[in-house]
This record gives sequence, structure tokens and C-alpha cells, in this order.
Amino acid sequence: MNPQAEELNIVIREKNPVVYEMLSERGKNIFFPKKGILGQTAEAKGVRINATIGAAVEDNGTPMRLESLENKIGLDPSLVFPYAPSFGRPDIRAKWRSMIYEKNPRLADKLVSLPVVTNALTHGVSMAGYMFVEQGDKVIVPDLFWGNYNLILSHGYGAELQKYKLFEGGQLDLVALKASLEEGGIGKKVMILNFPNNPTGYSPTVAEAEQMAAIIKESAGKGNKIVVLCDDAYFGLVYETGIETQSIFTYLNDLHENVLAVKIDGPTKEDYVWGFRVGFITYGIKGGDADFYTAMEAKTAGAVRGNISNSANISQSLLFAAFEDPAYKAQKADKYAIMKKRYDAVKEALKDDKYQECFTALPYNSGYFMCVKLADGLDGETIRKILIEKYSIGIINLNNVIRVAFSAMAAGDAKELFEGIYHACLDSKK
Repeated sequence: MNPQAEELNIVIREKNPVVYEMLSERGKNIFFPKKGILGQTAEAKGVRINATIGAAVEDNGTPMRLESLENKIGLDPSLVFPYAPSFGRPDIRAKWRSMIYEKNPRLADKLVSLPVVTNALTHGVSMAGYMFVEQGDKVIVPDLFWGNYNLILSHGYGAELQKYKLFEGGQLDLVALKASLEEGGIGKKVMILNFPNNPTGYSPTVAEAEQMAAIIKESAGKGNKIVVLCDDAYFGLVYETGIETQSIFTYLNDLHENVLAVKIDGPTKEDYVWGFRVGFITYGIKGGDADFYTAMEAKTAGAVRGNISNSANISQSLLFAAFEDPAYKAQKADKYAIMKKRYDAVKEALKDDKYQECFTALPYNSGYFMCVKLADGLDGETIRKILIEKYSIGIINLNNVIRVAFSAMAAGDAKELFEGIYHACLDSKK
């Protein structure tokens, strides 16, 4: 093991030995290099002639760049063309953490880590897998989950996705969640909580969030060492009263010394910048202090460094500028209003009782999506093809559950969409 990795491990073992046990072998062995090329480059910062870093500069010391690119970008070249740190730009890391506190008042004065920048949330989930998932580990997920978990964690890291039933009687099946945590006896557990959920567009009620936290705390109290990946991709898009608007991370970040909460989030869906590819990983645990979090941040940045080197500087700079813009919050509220209008249009369209013959809506209240479950005897793939060929409508078929992305359609199209699904179901019976 590299001595720099062991230095970080000593800190983690001293502060919370349980977290050290949660780390995968990759996680235990990873570190952010303070020596070598990066260390030597850091020591040379500010010298008159700097021939360290592998980037080109103009004779005046500014980043070398093509005018054909610079002319299209209204930012200082130093914010665009050089590498960003593997940890992420310090300004956006600090800004994002302040925004996490602002959006989640439950955190109050609780200490969490400084976010480490990832190449958006897919990469964030992958880096969490790098840190905590071993070949053959089981990762607890609901039976309705984002398909990329399978590609990342199962095919990428050799984990097995252990599924539990998401809904029972129009609400979260917390009995199934508890049973899934109890499966396999006492030991290390890795689980994913994704709210608003993709594909269903469901977020827990406040009472459900409290019950989930209680279940996880009880499990930790029995000796389980639990890593909870909080996938907050669609955070902030809640459309009903009584639904928890804060991240489930806020319930878990200081729940128990045996529960490590890992917040994976970013502006991709929240701020409508899908192509910017910026995300964040933030840690929270009961008793976590600055030294502990600094060690976890260094390991995570080391994983990023060894995987993609760093995330795009220009994306981080543009986002930081937007977050500092006085008009940002009003603009975001305007886009939320559009999304809420589309959600309301879906609710209104689904009031038509005739649809019950062919499909019923699964619980939904937030996010980008909602789902309908087809009646017995109907085949989702057949219906999907009929919708394209006859009605010029595209949906996603998930084993006879149809996912509708109302985020991607006008409110005025909601009625036509569900009429199309209804008639495609009837057509498939002929």
C-alpha cells in the first residue's frame, strides 16, 4: 500500500474505524498524490519560469488557446482553458456546500464534507462504487430503479443488485425495505435511496422519510455497517404538499456512527444543464469532523484523478457564475413553474376512469417522470411499438411499466399522450 494511502487510512481508522471497514480494497488503497508531479507542480506555483504542468501557455503567461474558441466564450480564459483541480474548483465546491445547507435547513449546524466534483451523477455513482463496492457485494435497490445502476455497479464493479418492492398500497413498502436490510445477517450493507425516484417520480412523505431513517438506525444499532448512497439527481422538484422537500441525506448524515451517508447530486436536472457534466459527492456521518472529511475528500479526489483526471473547468466556471447571478433563483422558479404545470396536466388527464381498463398510475409526486402499470395480459413492448408507428408517441417500457417523461413534453400534450397509450392498449388486444 502506498504510504500516502496509509496516511489517510490512519486518520479514518482513528476517527471512525467502521468507515474504514466500509471501504472497498480500492477505497483503502486510493489516495490523492501530494508528491510526484502534482506535488512538485504545487511547490513551483508562483515561480517566474514554471516548466512543470503539462499545459501550454502564451508568452505572456495566460493559457494558450485558439481565438476561434475564445471568441465564443464570455469568460476569462483562466476560467476555461486550464485544468481544474481533481477535487473540483474551490469556489464551486464551497458554493455548492453553502447551497446544500440553504436547500436543506434540517442540516442546520451539522458538519458535512466539502463536496468533491465529479463528471456528473453517473460518474458520482461510479466513484461511490469505486470507494465502497467489492466484487460480489450486494447493493440494496428498489425494484423500480435507474437502469444505469446495473451497468455501473453490477457490470462495472461486480456487485449484485438486491431488489425490494418499492410500493405497497399506494405508498413506500417500508416493510420490504427493512427486510432487505436484514437479509444476509449482520455485516456491511450498501444501499441506494433515489428521491425523486427514477423512474416513478415518487418522493417520500415527511412521515415516510422519518420511518426510513428509523429503520436504518435500528439496523445500524444491531451492528450493521451501512453505506447509503443518496442519489439526489432530481432534487428540488416536488409538486405536492406533505412531501419531503429536503434530501434523505439530511435524515442520515448524523444518524449513527455505523451509517455513512453519501450525497450524490449536481445541477444536471436541477438546473437543466445535462451536457455540462458536473456533479458532487458529499459525506456525512455522526461524529465526523474536519480531519475525517478531509481524508475522505482526498480519497475521493484520488479516485477521480485516477479515473478522469478532473471535470471540465468551463462547466464549473459557468455554473459558479450562474449561481452568483442575482437572477438565478427567479429563473429557476420560472422553470419549476413550467414543470409543475406539466405535472398538473398529467394528473388532470389521468382522472379519466376509462384508463383503468388498461393501466393504472403508480404513486408519483415529483421529479421528471411518472409511471403507469399495464393491466394483466398487455405487453409493454408491443404497446411501445404501436405508439411509435400509429400514434407518433414515444415512451419507455420497463417490463410492462410505462415510464412517461412529462419533463420532455408540453402540458397541452398530456391528454393526447394518455389517450394514445389507452388506444394502443386496445389495439394490442385485437
